[in-house]
Amino acid sequence: MPDTLLDPITLGDLLRVASAPDYFRWEDQIRHTGGCADPIHLTGWVLHKDKTTGETLHHYSTEREPGGRLRIACGNRRASRCPACAWTYAGDTYHLIRAGLAGDDRRDVPATVRDHPRVFATLTAPSFGPVHNRPDHGVCRCGTRHRADDPALGAALDPETYDYAGAVLFNNTAGQLWQRFTTRLRRELAARAGLSRRELTNQLRVSYGKVAEFQKRGAVHFHAVIRLDGPDGPDTPPPAWATVDLLTDAIRAAAAHSYTSVSLPAADDQPARTFRWGTQLDVRPVKAFGDGSEITEQAVASYVAKYATKAAENTGTLDRRIGELAELDRHQVPDHTRRLIEACKALDPLYPDRRLWAWAHMLGFRGHFSSKSRRYSTTLGALRQARADYRAAQEHAALGLDDHDREPDTVLVLADWQYAGHGHTPGESVLAATIARDLQLNRETARDALHDQLALEGAAA
Repeated sequence: MPDTLLDPITLGDLLRVASAPDYFRWEDQIRHTGGCADPIHLTGWVLHKDKTTGETLHHYSTEREPGGRLRIACGNRRASRCPACAWTYAGDTYHLIRAGLAGDDRRDVPATVRDHPRVFATLTAPSFGPVHNRPDHGVCRCGTRHRADDPALGAALDPETYDYAGAVLFNNTAGQLWQRFTTRLRRELAARAGLSRRELTNQLRVSYGKVAEFQKRGAVHFHAVIRLDGPDGPDTPPPAWATVDLLTDAIRAAAAHSYTSVSLPAADDQPARTFRWGTQLDVRPVKAFGDGSEITEQAVASYVAKYATKAAENTGTLDRRIGELAELDRHQVPDHTRRLIEACKALDPLYPDRRLWAWAHMLGFRGHFSSKSRRYSTTLGALRQARADYRAAQEHAALGLDDHDREPDTVLVLADWQYAGHGHTPGESVLAATIARDLQLNRETARDALHDQLALEGAAA
């Protein structure tokens, strides 16, 4: 239950739900969604029949469910929208990234990828003007020692001279910058090996998984796991000359190269601009779990998964598209973030193909928050399908359909589903949040136990 006092309307609705005769079935539905904050409501039925005998093997209808509805998880990846579904998404991202670092036989990634050169790289945005920060010596340029939770952090020291237009245009072009970086990286690797691009593809493949993160100042940057494989991907070892040092040197050269840039023409009062990565480039080798290094497979996978469920909310912006600027007043958007959003509005007609106003809630960024190369590891779709298959097998076993499933062609499945709404009543929201916290605590306990086991296995190895 929540620690804060509930308003009378919410409390009354909570008591109504909890005292209903079908409460435990409602609770069971919400547990199956993982405590989803905004479940999808469906009405309908499903029927399993034996084609040969005409026997009805199983019949389900939502008529007997609470409110005549079945509730399923919304699947939203944003933690600001649905913490429960975001937790699932983060878990999938963790397994995806870690499989590409440590291997996973269940996901067709061999454990030998641990022997491949692997680094964790962070590519940042350039400066658009000085902002309030917490430097190593502790004193900001404004003369203040900011607390870690100071809302002033990231805001411009001088809003009148800060390049808000440049900041949102950089965010908008960041996806293109990443594409050009990966193209240039392959060229830099080929040059260091004394090979042509065509010859390189016969010996080496570059694989990666990345995630975008917004800094407090509202500029996006990328964290990426970059790995070198043999020509056929993770199943083949890279050539002996492909080392971590060579990969690190190639990344630094590719990020700084003039090819890795995006140019925009002058428009009205805006000058022509050329965007490049910032000078704060960080590249660190990824170590095997348990060797005492901070940049371990587990730490990197956890870090990437953490930001896969976030967007620009840490800057104070909205987590949905903005209809009009008046919304910023209603939601008390901070001044620095407001100016970035206003820059998107002002620049939109000057760069119509950039769709800046449509992505103003993302401060101009319109790329994928998490993505990977084709052969890095498994896919999120494969992980979701594996989970769905597991749950279907559980359900079939509980319904006694296993014998028929051995001959699937003999089972006819008929179904009819209709969308009936989404979300919770106020009282249901409180109860669902409590269920979600309980489930998360159980998962964290199980995860910590698994990590301890992996640590012991790593130390023994």
